[in-house]
Amino acid sequence: MMVAGNVAEQRSMLSFLAFIGTSIIVIVTPGPDTATTIRSTLLAGRTGGICTAAGIAVGQTVWALATSVGLAALLVASAPLFLIIKYLGAAYLIYLGMLALYEALWPPEQSLGIAVGHHPHGRLSPWIAFRQGLVSDLGNPKMAVFFTSLLPQFAPTGGSTFSSLLALGIVFAGMTFLWLAFYAAAVHKVRGALQRPTVRRLIEGATGMVLIALGLRIATEQR
Repeated sequence: MMVAGNVAEQRSMLSFLAFIGTSIIVIVTPGPDTATTIRSTLLAGRTGGICTAAGIAVGQTVWALATSVGLAALLVASAPLFLIIKYLGAAYLIYLGMLALYEALWPPEQSLGIAVGHHPHGRLSPWIAFRQGLVSDLGNPKMAVFFTSLLPQFAPTGGSTFSSLLALGIVFAGMTFLWLAFYAAAVHKVRGALQRPTVRRLIEGATGMVLIALGLRIATEQR
């Protein structure tokens, strides 16, 4: 009995370590979450980036909860509902991209002749930064597909499926927050050099095009 228990614990530990390794690969791969966090950091500094990262992590926790109770599986199985969320999420990313392009082409601080750091419209409030991260993540139905396909593979057998899936999802969301918060801190360190008008406009334009491209990819790709 004790040997069997030790074997089960070892298998659970190996499964958890495999989950951590897989999660790291997924999390560090650039995507909509990274682009949204970078833009928030450029507009509102480290606080803005961290608030966006927190919104993304909360969104992932919601997806984890939906996966645990079976709602995410129903969403994946329902083609009309899946398409609605997919198109809404893609439209939101495209909207953020268009907003970034607009600010790149017509920066408000130039027309007013004041510095970016003191221009209120060139910054995001913490709540708006959080909301952008939350909405962009909840509007990505690929998270439902990802969680419903990934989490059950690493859930330990014999335990509560609900608690196991939710715990893994929370761990994934926590890792995502730490990575994006680190990303925000790194971008913030060089933010001063990036705030020169020409450089900032180039970065805003590039970020806008990336967000639009990501939105179009989400809207057009198959499950």
